[in-house]
Amino acid sequence: MALETRVYQKERTIKIGALLKASLKDIYSSRFLARQLAERDIKAQYRQSYLGIIWAFVTPLATAFVWIILNSSGTVRLSDTGIPYPVYAFSGTLIWSIIVASINSPMQSTNAARGILTKINFPKEALLVSGIYKLLFDSFIKLILLVVFIFLYGVGFHWSLLLFPLAVLGAILFGTTLGLFITPMGLLYRDISKIISFGMQFLMYATPVVYAIPKEGFMKTIMLLNPITPIVLTARDLVVGLMPHYLTYFLIVLACCFPLLFLGLVMYRIAIPIVVERLSA
Repeated sequence: MALETRVYQKERTIKIGALLKASLKDIYSSRFLARQLAERDIKAQYRQSYLGIIWAFVTPLATAFVWIILNSSGTVRLSDTGIPYPVYAFSGTLIWSIIVASINSPMQSTNAARGILTKINFPKEALLVSGIYKLLFDSFIKLILLVVFIFLYGVGFHWSLLLFPLAVLGAILFGTTLGLFITPMGLLYRDISKIISFGMQFLMYATPVVYAIPKEGFMKTIMLLNPITPIVLTARDLVVGLMPHYLTYFLIVLACCFPLLFLGLVMYRIAIPIVVERLSA
């Protein structure tokens, strides 16, 4: 019986549709593996820590308390925010910490699996989904503390608070999309993660995280052009029961994120095997 002859040759064209379809298929098929990886990482993160899960609150709390003290002491004079400043500052730093964590998540999750990437063949998209699981876990914990804040400072419960998780998902979508484009370079060059950390510290002051948008001037223009601004403001408005003034801008940003997310998944699928090959060389 004659055997079938197959000829393997290098593809000269990149079929984006086929790559995206394969990536989405692997995301779905690897959901169990992603959950197992997320559970392992979460348990390992808090198992050997005396304060345990409290560390999830530290970053937004520390940043918020610094500005609360500066504002209450008169060291820094901020414009009126229309709501109790502690709620304003903490809600802003909370959603900001989620965005920063989302940007770093693809790179951190992939980098943490560097040891097994060169030894075991598995869907690399599982690492991305695992990172999102961890983000959702940390965000849920921070949401509980936010609820405590709004009752402690007299804001009270508003039905719009139930929509706040949607704003969190929007923040995760935005950060993950941006993180996908950074990850390949970040795996090859460790300077990338330091640049991101350094740059986000400056970008926070160009975003209405701890103070309101100025009524005029150059900084107002910068803040309005900043795509993170509508995410922070919409999330905060939902927390305190205000009508989201930047809802349209927020939806436009999310609408732009979806095609970029798909493009990022394609780039990730193409780049990671090449990166793994370089890491194992």
